[in-house]
Amino acid sequence: RVSMLAVVGYLTTASGYRFPNFPADVPAGFGAWKALGSSDDGKAILAQMMAFFAVAEIVNRDADWLDNEAEFVGDFRNGKLDFGWDKFDDATKLRKRAIELNNGRAAQMGILGLMVHEKLGVSILPGNILPGH
Repeated sequence: RVSMLAVVGYLTTASGYRFPNFPADVPAGFGAWKALGSSDDGKAILAQMMAFFAVAEIVNRDADWLDNEAEFVGDFRNGKLDFGWDKFDDATKLRKRAIELNNGRAAQMGILGLMVHEKLGVSILPGNILPGH
């Protein structure tokens, strides 16, 4: 799921879209890390990202203080999100989990390809867009 979000985020920033009030001088791609680390606003953004990652990791794990038990590894429902999962039979659940795993693997290869090509200086995006350059 993280790789899926990474691909979407990479392509969104490569297309030039930025959140409102986001510093305009921050480039897309790997160049964003250096640019964010060099300003106070950027450091605040990085701190917010790290805080979000920590909270998301804590909330979405099988902790003793939670009232639920994960059905399988990677089950992040926490007893709150269902979207009809409990209504599926075992074969459908297995098929949907396989689809999710394959989509995740494809996204991992996608973000890896985007990162490698950015470092090589060769664009694989339409219009020869090369973030960070």
